[in-house]
Amino acid sequence: MMKMLVEIGVEELPAIPLLKELPYIQEKWENILDKYHLKSDFKFYYTPRRLVFLHEHFSVKQDDSFVEIIGAPKHIAYKDGKLTEAGLSFLKKSDLKENEIEIKEIKGKEVLYCQKKIQGLKSEQVLPKMIEEFLRSLNFGKTMRWGDGKFEFIRAIRSFCCILDNKLVDFESYGVKSSMSTFIHRSISYDLIPFEGIDGYFEILEKNYVILDQNIRKQIIIEQLKKLEKENNINIINDEELLAEVVAITEYPTALLGYFEEEYLEIPSEVIITSMRENQRYFAVLKNEILSNNFIVVANAVCDNYSKIIYGNEKVLKARLSDAMFFWKNDLAQGLCNEKINQMLYLEGLGTLKDKIEREKDIALKLCKILGNFDEDTIVQAIEYSKADLSTQMVYEFTNLQGIMGSYYAKAMGMSDEICLAIKEQYLPNGDTSNLPSNEISSIVALANKFDTLIGLFAMGKIPNGNKDPYALRRAANGVLKIILNLGKNFDIEDFLRDVTPRYKNFDWKILLDFILERLHTFYNINASFIKAVLNVKNYDILHIDRSVKALMSIVDSGDFDKNFSTFKRLANIAIASEIEIKEKLFTTQEEKNLYQAFLQCKQNNNQIDLYLKNLFALKSQIDAFFDNVMINDKNEEIKINRQAMVFTIYKEFLKIADIKEISL
Repeated sequence: MMKMLVEIGVEELPAIPLLKELPYIQEKWENILDKYHLKSDFKFYYTPRRLVFLHEHFSVKQDDSFVEIIGAPKHIAYKDGKLTEAGLSFLKKSDLKENEIEIKEIKGKEVLYCQKKIQGLKSEQVLPKMIEEFLRSLNFGKTMRWGDGKFEFIRAIRSFCCILDNKLVDFESYGVKSSMSTFIHRSISYDLIPFEGIDGYFEILEKNYVILDQNIRKQIIIEQLKKLEKENNINIINDEELLAEVVAITEYPTALLGYFEEEYLEIPSEVIITSMRENQRYFAVLKNEILSNNFIVVANAVCDNYSKIIYGNEKVLKARLSDAMFFWKNDLAQGLCNEKINQMLYLEGLGTLKDKIEREKDIALKLCKILGNFDEDTIVQAIEYSKADLSTQMVYEFTNLQGIMGSYYAKAMGMSDEICLAIKEQYLPNGDTSNLPSNEISSIVALANKFDTLIGLFAMGKIPNGNKDPYALRRAANGVLKIILNLGKNFDIEDFLRDVTPRYKNFDWKILLDFILERLHTFYNINASFIKAVLNVKNYDILHIDRSVKALMSIVDSGDFDKNFSTFKRLANIAIASEIEIKEKLFTTQEEKNLYQAFLQCKQNNNQIDLYLKNLFALKSQIDAFFDNVMINDKNEEIKINRQAMVFTIYKEFLKIADIKEISL
């Protein structure tokens, strides 16, 4: 065992593609190590200009491996005691002599067989191939070409360094020859700098302002932000995604406080924060809990005086905010107007945005009838103006502010707070951790938007396939379920889809129903068969489904469910559909009477799903006694049918909540 270091030097990696691939990078290197029989623990580091793997204990050579070679059956390989063509072919393939052939029984047949040992290669022989294979496995989305178009990666590769036992592994790949040298911070030098050994690698980076460990860079930034907060009596808005990006684009981070003119605070805070975050990667700052005219920039520079860096960033931000102020005032002067969007194409086959708005209004009115008596006029007016901000200059510049800007413009036009809020929240939830619409009116508007998107795109055949979901329909389906559950009202999604889909191009709406219900598997941390059992009841009221799944989860978590469930699985498996009414006069055993009385008592409390299911499972001892002491298939036909009817009647009560026959442990 020895130390091993791999550094892949690149031109600056773009942060977002790097962060998207980051969760898989270590796994892909582990897979390469496993494939080449060189598995060992390692640490992974990255900066904008390098990917680094450090192994403290790396094998000097591959482990030896064995391969089995199986030939033709014995009766085909030999004829009259001599090898046939099939037998000779096996000899050639396995590089054996005839007296080395083994005969082995495999799957009931005697076949020619040999096991060959494959000598492991020295690590230095396979490492170049491993590094190349690893680089080809990475998926950053877009790539670039260089070197007359021969090479392809997210950014041009400029250096390779592979050190094994403090000796360079000499190879060439992507047009670059490996060397014991690396790039230090650009503020110090643009050239490759040589060093000696693995310890020398870490020393030269540390001396030349490259903080290799991304976790240390993150902690440095956090501490610097806290210091700025304390010194300036400010609060920096916590933004984990932005922090991750800043860590990914810096090698020597320094957090700096900048300013912009107070007059720009007239612009909605969302615009200022978005402009700073997306265009410049600045952190927004609060003072006394409101947005201040400060920002934080994290510089990736080494210098004695950072004032010029602060000034340069202030100048850039001023230009951005000047544009935003121009858009804001122009949009306010024009107000929300549907004339422009009435001609905007929504999607081929689904008409214009005006057509979408009309469909959403119809859906919203149906939702109002199902979910409660809401102010229909307010909801219809909110939907009428919900897409109007798509024609504004501000949303054209910052597309992720659609809805948000519409709410500001609607307020300026004197629309009610309910309408403004519904316009603002129409796209919620828009992510796994996103907020939900904050009231019922906003919820109806958001549901109408999501349902029209789902139904319309499914009608046009735009159904997600595998990992591809360009229209974020899985997210829309998740949003539908979350909003309905948050409202806490009964909503049969099957009846709803059957009612609203005739307005769209004819398609099998049951595919959409299954698609939406399939998303429930992401909502609960439970064996998938439990959710299947609930859905198999074919009660498509979302609230009922949720309560049923949670009731099952509670039973599972309560104790010895795995051990006790066999009783109920047996009940489900032997239950035969029966419409016969149970007759107590036909009971001939005490076990029958005890089970039936316990069942009747259980049925008296069937209003709460969780309590009722708990009581049904509490019948275990009576059911066990019944199975152990009562012959269901009695010689007397009437008694037999009566006992079958009792088994099915109990099973049928479970079926109101979950088909326990579908549960697998």
